[in-house]
Amino acid sequence: MASARIPAGVARRTAREIDEALRHAAAMAGDAPSVHNTQPWRWHVADGALELWADRDRQLRVADPVGRMLTVSCGTALHHALVALAAQGLRPAVVPLPDPARPDLLARVTVSGNAPITSADIRMYDATALRRTDRRPVSPDRMDETTMQALANAARPHGAVLRYLTRDRVAAVAELAAAATEAQQADEAWRAELRRWTGDPGTSGTGVPDVNLPERPVRNPVPERDFGRRGTLPVGDEPGGEPVYAVLCGEEDRPAGWLAAGQALSALWLTAGELGVSVVPVSSVIEVPVTRRALRDLLGSTTWPYLVLRLGLTDPRERGPLATPRLPADRTVDEA
Repeated sequence: MASARIPAGVARRTAREIDEALRHAAAMAGDAPSVHNTQPWRWHVADGALELWADRDRQLRVADPVGRMLTVSCGTALHHALVALAAQGLRPAVVPLPDPARPDLLARVTVSGNAPITSADIRMYDATALRRTDRRPVSPDRMDETTMQALANAARPHGAVLRYLTRDRVAAVAELAAAATEAQQADEAWRAELRRWTGDPGTSGTGVPDVNLPERPVRNPVPERDFGRRGTLPVGDEPGGEPVYAVLCGEEDRPAGWLAAGQALSALWLTAGELGVSVVPVSSVIEVPVTRRALRDLLGSTTWPYLVLRLGLTDPRERGPLATPRLPADRTVDEA
C-alpha cells in the first residue's frame, strides 16, 4: 500500500524517492536568474513537500526595500524547480503563498502524479544550465514576429503579459531609465550596496563578477545598469544591432503577482535561449518609485510593470559569457 503522504498517482515511487526528486529540483533551481545574482531563496524539503522561502539576508535592502525584485527572483527559481520535476516525469502541484502568517513562505510544491517526459521537457531542463545574462550588443539581425510571439506565449500561462514597446515608447522608457540611474547613483547607500554585489571573482558564490561585465560601455537605446566598473567580457569592435524592448506586466502589485512574474520571466528566458535570443533585464526603472509610476502611466495605468527587458538575437558564431557563480546546494536547500 502506498504511503499516505504520496498521491495515488505516484504510488510506485517511495516517499524517499519523492523527497530525493524534490531535493534535485531545488538544487537545479540554483541556476535561476536573480537580481545582482543574489539568489535570495531557501528551500526546505520534508514529507513529500518542497517549500520555497525568501532569504532576507540576500535582499537588496536599498534598491529593493519592499522585496519586489527578491520575489520576482524567487519566482524564477520556482519555475526552474518545476522544470526539473517535469524532466523527472513528475507532475507538480503548487500553492503560492500558502500561509498568510508566514509571508516569507512563498510557495509549497508537492507531487500530484506521474507525467510523460516530453522532448520539450528535456529541452527546457537543458536550457536551465545554458541560460546566461549576455550584456554584449545584440546581433544586427532583427527578431522576427514569430520569435517575438513565442516569447510572449511562454510568459502568458504564468499570469504575465509581455508588452512590446513601439519606437516612441522606447524613447520614453530611455528617459525614465536615465532618470532612475541618476537617482540611484546619487545615493551613497545604493552605491555601497551595488559594490557589495559586483566585482567578486566568484568565490562567494553570488554577485556579478568582472567576467560577466563588458570590457567597455555598451551603448543601447535604453540605458542599462552602470556597475561602476569595467569588466573583462569581450565586446568586439563590430557595431551591434538595435534591440527590441518589452515590459513584463501583470494585474497584481503584490507578492503573488511578483512571484508569478518571476515564473513568467523564467519561462520566456528559457524559451529565448532555445531561439537564440538574449535577455537583459533593465530593473532600475522598476526600483525607483517615481519612474516605476511613470512607466505604469506610459502603459495606460491598467497594468503593473514588473521588468523592462532588452531582447535581441545572439551571434551563434561567438562564445557567450561564462556562467555567474552559484551557491552550493547545501547553502540553499534544507532538509528536515
